[in-house]
Amino acid sequence: MRHSVRTPIGIALAAILALGTAGCGESSNGAGGKAGSGPQIGIDLPRADTDFWNSYAKYVPQFADEYDINLMSPTSSQNDVAKLVANVQAMTSQGAKAIVMAPQDTGAIASTLDTLENRKIPVVSVDTRPDKGKVFMVVRADNRAYGQKACEFLGEKLGGTGKVIEFQGSLSSINGRDRSEAFAECMRAKFPGITIFEEPTDWEGPKAAAALQTRLAQHPDIRGIYMQAGGAFLAPTLQVLRSKNLLVPPTDPKHIFVVSNDGIPQEFEAIRKGEIDATVSQPADLYAKWALYYAKAAVEGKTFQPGPTDHDSTIIDVGNGLEDQLAAPLVTKENVDDPALWGNQIGK
Repeated sequence: MRHSVRTPIGIALAAILALGTAGCGESSNGAGGKAGSGPQIGIDLPRADTDFWNSYAKYVPQFADEYDINLMSPTSSQNDVAKLVANVQAMTSQGAKAIVMAPQDTGAIASTLDTLENRKIPVVSVDTRPDKGKVFMVVRADNRAYGQKACEFLGEKLGGTGKVIEFQGSLSSINGRDRSEAFAECMRAKFPGITIFEEPTDWEGPKAAAALQTRLAQHPDIRGIYMQAGGAFLAPTLQVLRSKNLLVPPTDPKHIFVVSNDGIPQEFEAIRKGEIDATVSQPADLYAKWALYYAKAAVEGKTFQPGPTDHDSTIIDVGNGLEDQLAAPLVTKENVDDPALWGNQIGK
């Protein structure tokens, strides 16, 4: 996603990275790191152009402090796998004993993971599951459930008929594939009367906005939108709908039902205003919490097994490692003010 959202969180993240990293490959125990006890743990932030990932970045130092982790200054790979590889190389050369990363291209990181395995440096992957290569733990919600929940919400709101446009994330990412496949399978099985216009976006807001403009011109009777990443797609989608006088309350026959994925505060506000109708809350706080927990545990030699956890999730075996599938609730106007949702806690 190259669509930048300049939020206070994003500005704060930029300041952290400016202090902690003079270049994309630098990572030292300086101003951006947390000098806790124990071996050093390196972390790469995947991008700074969405509110979701900026929120995740804000939680990282909080949980590093809670776990007394010796956290190296974060690096930022800016959605570029070559930068991620360079950042990982820099962190390992500077003594990292475990790496936390969130590879956006899940098919292109295998050789780096092989190298880290050979050096006995465990890896925790956040939000995305690498297609190949050994990982100690993937910290991720069930992304197929995202697509399933979005399908069921829109299908019920549309009464099983009508037209829906879907902003697909990058299909080179397992998240984009999981959400897209589950959404399509659910629609075919449960709501065959709904027509879906699948629009690949590479997680880029401008591509989603252009697709929406085109589809609305061709099909003004579109009545549903599935956004696979609210952090990238919310603002441009609302802008297009506003320009066409389609930001109307759910009680208006012209209302287009919108369901999103992320759970950022901006989505919650849009739900309260009746601009969108639902989102699946990705746990940005728990991604940071459990990623750092497992990274420290790996360095300490702890092991885990598939099965239920003590934090309302389930660990599964994904072939190249384990995955802790965290809960990701559907948020609507009925529960949008729930104080337990991280989108209502961030910044407080």
